[in-house]
Amino acid sequence: MAAGAAVKIGIIGGTGLDDPDILEGRTEKYVDTPYGKPSDALILGKIKNVDCVLLARHGRHHTIMPSNVNYRANIWALKEENCSHVLVTTACGSLREEIQPGDLVIIDQFIDRTTKRHCTLYDGQHSSLPGVCHIPMAEPFCTKTREVLIETAKKLGLQCHSKGTMITIEGPRFSSRAESLMFRSWGADVINMTTVPEVILAKEAGMSYASIAMATDYDCWKEHEEAVSVDKVLKTLKGNANKATSVLLTAIPQIGSMEWTDTLHTLKTTVQCSVLLPKQ
Repeated sequence: MAAGAAVKIGIIGGTGLDDPDILEGRTEKYVDTPYGKPSDALILGKIKNVDCVLLARHGRHHTIMPSNVNYRANIWALKEENCSHVLVTTACGSLREEIQPGDLVIIDQFIDRTTKRHCTLYDGQHSSLPGVCHIPMAEPFCTKTREVLIETAKKLGLQCHSKGTMITIEGPRFSSRAESLMFRSWGADVINMTTVPEVILAKEAGMSYASIAMATDYDCWKEHEEAVSVDKVLKTLKGNANKATSVLLTAIPQIGSMEWTDTLHTLKTTVQCSVLLPKQ
């Protein structure tokens, strides 16, 4: 590993993309946080000598629906484990003809359509983080980390889109056709139920965050195409989950060998400059 900032990778696995077997020398660790318990135990281990912490977003038995994921506890737990990076996987629907089921998308923007979620760590109720945080969100995802994921996917010969706007809906239902068409008109490229508030909280925590989204279906906007269903999503995931896994296994050693001091310093400084502390 290069000298400089220590690299430790938090991995948040989405539906069908949370296989702990990718880690060597695994140990489990149950933790608590000021925001409650995370979705499941943290699985600690290594990928090619890079320290990693894996967390199943919906729990290992997929018992937590998107609205009920404790996103704050998940991010806090990874931060407390000294993770510098958070790499996540997510299943998504495609809102574009050219993004076909099975394709990967390294998303760079989001649109928030959630309504029920805690979207900040600075909520005035936890003394460990006083003040109000107005975090900038022009570039939600870490550009440098995204570039590594994009180059890795290309080297592996995978069909990968180097950018895309993710619209996150509350769920757990899928969209109506009218909504799906509206989201397309807004400029969204893919749709899921989990990117927000995860990406926002990671930014507040000063961690480098990037997402590998896997298209599983065409939502329900596309004529003459079967509308999205759980069966369809799981079938596509089962056949293609190895793509996201191969990107992680190849990209993580690359990230571990790079110099991250400036990037992580910038992320930390951004947070510090975004917090308004209460007047004494």
